[in-house]
Amino acid sequence: MNRAKNLYSRDEMYLMNVQKLEERGVKLSQIAEIAFRQQSKWKPDIGYQECLESVEKILSLRDVFHLLQLGAEIDRLTEEKAFRGPIQSILSTDFGLFGIDELFGLELAGLYGTIGRTNFGDIDVNKPGVVSVLNDVGKHDGKSCHTFLDDIVGAIAAAASTRVAQVENELEARKDPSIVEQPKLF
Repeated sequence: MNRAKNLYSRDEMYLMNVQKLEERGVKLSQIAEIAFRQQSKWKPDIGYQECLESVEKILSLRDVFHLLQLGAEIDRLTEEKAFRGPIQSILSTDFGLFGIDELFGLELAGLYGTIGRTNFGDIDVNKPGVVSVLNDVGKHDGKSCHTFLDDIVGAIAAAASTRVAQVENELEARKDPSIVEQPKLF
């Protein structure tokens, strides 16, 4: 009996997520740029490489894998007109009162707490960089659908921005000479 594989290592999930993003026209550097711009408002000496590393780390998480893979598949099926009834139109037009895509984004960004969600809200409203491109193309070319992907990409950037702040704060806290234990960074 040949059973489908359901469980993947972090490396496998990371690679499949990168591949899915690339198939949908998104580069990791574009996501890292959004995280960098957002985080540099609060910490001007933040490095782009730190943001890219955070994006990579986030793309290896199981919940992110599930959200990204499902959201991208819903968008693809919408492009193929595979849905029936009103949901096809709702998804293909990214109807403003449909909020399930934002739930995906909030859940993903929420892996990094309330600040992650707040950062996602900022990105969702202001639509910087590739988030704007995905949103606009998905709504206006009549062929592409990025109803879920624009929110997922924005949420990855928000989570990466938040993770960078958390790592920086952890490093700052470790400068305290009273800290003896050196736990691994998250």
